[in-house]
Amino acid sequence: MNLKQNVLLVLAALISVCVGVFVFQYTSKIEFSETTFVYDPQRVIQPFELQDETNTVFTNDNLKGYWDLVFLGYLSCPDVCPMTLAKLSRILPELQKVSDKPVRIVFVSVDPKRDTPENMAKYIDYFGGNIKGVRAEHKNLFPFVRNLGLMYSIPDQEIEDGYFVDHSASIILVNPDAQIEAIFKPEIVLNQVPTVDTQTMLEDFKKLM
Repeated sequence: MNLKQNVLLVLAALISVCVGVFVFQYTSKIEFSETTFVYDPQRVIQPFELQDETNTVFTNDNLKGYWDLVFLGYLSCPDVCPMTLAKLSRILPELQKVSDKPVRIVFVSVDPKRDTPENMAKYIDYFGGNIKGVRAEHKNLFPFVRNLGLMYSIPDQEIEDGYFVDHSASIILVNPDAQIEAIFKPEIVLNQVPTVDTQTMLEDFKKLM
């Protein structure tokens, strides 16, 4: 190999390194809102088995190929759940415009005693859009929710059908490889129901694309 070839190889290597540094610096400078946390690396979702609104088994494989917006709720929830579903349904077409993969909402019921697949099917149908409803008994549900980095709590003494369920109001973004990509946290405003600002979520979602 002559001197000219050696020089060309060195130049090519230097250019490659410079491009790599530029890409790293560019991506590392991406700034997200204070209510968005992006995982780097993405978090693995451990194997799980839930039921969807058609009473069909729903597992990790069912998350693949979608950008999923996953959040907790229950059908008797008076405020956070219906407000979040309504806001997500409205913003879903805008999210879909910036993604080459389908964008979907996954509503996870944390009240398996009252929320049957049939009831969930009627509930999510009211909001339209691309929405899945999933549920499970606590032995399968709790590990899945904890793996997402969320929580829920049911009162020790349930008063027939009149109890409330405490649960996280954050939204988990699951990527098409069925990994946790980011978490969108709710805005905390005095005397207001804590919900995620979907316009802010949309802007941060665009940055991830």
